[in-house]
Amino acid sequence: MVLVVVLVGTACGGDDAGRAADDDGRSTTEQTTGETTGDATGLGPVTRPAAVAHRGAAGLAPENTFAAFDLAVEHGADLIELDLQLTADGALVVLHDPGPDRTTTGAADDCTGPIDTLTLEQVQSCDAGSWFNEANPDRADPTFVGLRIPTLSETLDRYGTDVRWLIETKTLLADDGSMEQALVDALDAAGFTADAEVSQQVVVQSFEIESLRRVRDLRPDLTLTYLGSLGEGFDEEALDALAEEVTGLGPNQADVDEALIAAAHERCLTVVPYTIDDPAEMTRLLDLGVDGVISNRIDLLVPIVAGREWSPPCG
Repeated sequence: MVLVVVLVGTACGGDDAGRAADDDGRSTTEQTTGETTGDATGLGPVTRPAAVAHRGAAGLAPENTFAAFDLAVEHGADLIELDLQLTADGALVVLHDPGPDRTTTGAADDCTGPIDTLTLEQVQSCDAGSWFNEANPDRADPTFVGLRIPTLSETLDRYGTDVRWLIETKTLLADDGSMEQALVDALDAAGFTADAEVSQQVVVQSFEIESLRRVRDLRPDLTLTYLGSLGEGFDEEALDALAEEVTGLGPNQADVDEALIAAAHERCLTVVPYTIDDPAEMTRLLDLGVDGVISNRIDLLVPIVAGREWSPPCG
């Protein structure tokens, strides 16, 4: 199965917006622990380019939190992107940076410094929402206060099979494969096993090809995307090599042109650039023929991809 079948083959159903409140009337952004949503809502095929919510709806809520993921679902994201880091005690948490300093507040001993020097208990004592209100007063929400950094397992349990994930592995100082093993263990425990159809709802991406190779060795059924750094060249030789390892390319938006898209598609590689928040740029890239767009502003992106036709580069 090529990447595009997984990456843009399904969308979160409109009924998922019902997750905005639970039975006791609290909005999901008020909850700091996960809840399994139960049965799948019947994710169906779509024929539009993928609308990918970067770190959830990171332009509308604190990134990589349940609040951001909930809003991404409500706005109709096709996939939700998240980032992984490992704590000192081996817990796989949803965090972009190598430490919680930028996106949390709390005791310095618990909420600053490299993530691999902090335990799960420490990082989950940090407030992962208040910073957003301070940085974005026009989008502040009192329910963001007290949000915490979730683990990957909590995240998978909370949304069940209602969501498709674009999961990014990060480079570790140890670089010993522990992150990739922890990722596969979390997927297996949540039911996204190699023999389960829902495993097709998971795409793993990384800037590190070695990390993707480790994932492939552990779980060859998972779909892989290589992320390109700004200015990274993708000549024919580089694309040939990548096509042997992955089925998707995630370049920086500044490096995307018609020639790159054509060359990637010739090799059955999808092209889903990051991170585009300007509607005019979203439209330009979609007009060039990208297979999807990654954005912090999923609320702006979904209406732009709506109604557009799309088909896999290799059928």
